[in-house]
Amino acid sequence: MSAEPIVAVSNRATYAQRVAFVAEIAGRLHSYGTTAQRLEAAVVALAQRLDLDCEPWSNPTGLILSFSDPTRAIGSSDITRVIRLGPGDNDLHKLAMADQIADAVAGGQMSIAQGHTALRQLDKDPGLRGKIQMLMSFALGSAGVAGLWRLPWLDIATAGVTGLLIGLMLFYTDRRTASREAADALAALLAGFVAVLVATFIGPLNLNTVIIASLVVLLPGMALTNAVNELASQHWVSGTARFAGALTTIMKLTVGAMIAVTIAHFIGLEPEIRASRPQSDWVEWGSVLVASFAFAMLFRASGRDYPWVMAASVAGYAISRYGGQVWGAPAGVFLAAMALTAAGNLFGRLAHRPGAIVRLPGIIMLVPGSTSLRGVLSLVQQQNVNAGESAMLTVVNVVMALVAGLLFGNLLIPARNNL
Repeated sequence: MSAEPIVAVSNRATYAQRVAFVAEIAGRLHSYGTTAQRLEAAVVALAQRLDLDCEPWSNPTGLILSFSDPTRAIGSSDITRVIRLGPGDNDLHKLAMADQIADAVAGGQMSIAQGHTALRQLDKDPGLRGKIQMLMSFALGSAGVAGLWRLPWLDIATAGVTGLLIGLMLFYTDRRTASREAADALAALLAGFVAVLVATFIGPLNLNTVIIASLVVLLPGMALTNAVNELASQHWVSGTARFAGALTTIMKLTVGAMIAVTIAHFIGLEPEIRASRPQSDWVEWGSVLVASFAFAMLFRASGRDYPWVMAASVAGYAISRYGGQVWGAPAGVFLAAMALTAAGNLFGRLAHRPGAIVRLPGIIMLVPGSTSLRGVLSLVQQQNVNAGESAMLTVVNVVMALVAGLLFGNLLIPARNNL
């Protein structure tokens, strides 16, 4: 939301109504995956446009919003809202709609009551179409990443089928708290079993790589990047909590995969493992397009935004790949992150929509989720710190390059608003 002071709405709405609207917008931005520094800045800007003073405090599982009316005596109108929320999930369509509704309310084109009604329209059940899109995003995302890594066709097919099975499993694990908390471990357990069975009875696989590709949608690479980005912007509590959550996810995925491999060993299964990357360039770039389409569905982009999302994903991968060939992998990641952050900000300025529509898919191909899981798997399997050291150093280099790119991209072209 932009920060121009417009007071039309505040002249027609009560103090309590304005507070309730800002609190609802804040909760929704949190639910749609907005990082702490962007959320807090957006809430402050909206509150100012509605003639409110607001001091927000955001963390990955909640919000504290302290409001006051600048037209009243100090202390006479203080309201504090404590909102408990689950970790956000990226939803580009709802983020764009919430931003549009907030601007309309603050600009006087929509009343606060109409704004509440419009926001609640976003809560409609996605129905069968939404479930099918989720399943397709899991299957195509896993197969696309496997192809991007130039794995053999059997590996690509195994990753795609396993991704589909994981999506189906999540429909059931989300229904109960206990199974929801164990969903990551159960997904890794399923991925491990499928990979072991295929490698035992059908043909050899790049076993760990296929398991990681199958789990690509669940990997916390974006969470790791956002955590370090929040720490760099001095949101230490939120960044630390998000970083701990990402590490916990990696641990659960590792535990699930190791249980599957261990059980397979005890029951006498002997998977045939190979290291083979035989695919040509056209498979790699075709897989980039498939993965980009999958991420557009995964991030729940609007249909009209699919070209932007896919173009940003392809551009991010291409810049990092060719920049890395010339100057080294960290430099390629830095250039891609900087370019896509600046492009997202430019998109926001020209289209008056959230820059996350371009920025988020632009960096998703760069995040180090797969490398972090590979490092921990190697460490646990070999019980040797040196086995995972190289992968962990790669993760650190990628995260530092990403965060530097995000920071310098915002300097290159400042954002129209904070989303």
